[in-house]
Amino acid sequence: MLTSETKIRVRYGETDQMGYVYYGNYAQYYEVARVEAIRKLGFSYKEIEQRGIHLPVLDFHIQYKKPAFYDEELTLITTIKEVPNVRLTFHYQCFNEKKELLNTGSVTLVFVDKEKGKPCIPPDWFMCEIEKYFE
Repeated sequence: MLTSETKIRVRYGETDQMGYVYYGNYAQYYEVARVEAIRKLGFSYKEIEQRGIHLPVLDFHIQYKKPAFYDEELTLITTIKEVPNVRLTFHYQCFNEKKELLNTGSVTLVFVDKEKGKPCIPPDWFMCEIEKYFE
């Protein structure tokens, strides 16, 4: 299982009239955390794309528990719990500075061959790195 931790500070423009982080911004926060989790494998999203793989989002789920506020530092824990096949699912927990759980969620991506435009199994170079976390 791969686990990654990412810190994000809430900017003023990310809040709504109630002073809460606007709910739609969590998709971007999850993306930042996902990119950092992939970087932990030893390559970047950019490199994955340069090697001929796209990773579009298939599914996005979030359950809100408490709001986050301007200038709070959030901690996102990102976990890959299963060895990927055609799909790769990231699980998230978002905490505030008091270590209170604000939301949980998941995002499922699909490996797509850039040239063919079709779903594909993950390439060997990707699997080689991720399988180290499942031994």
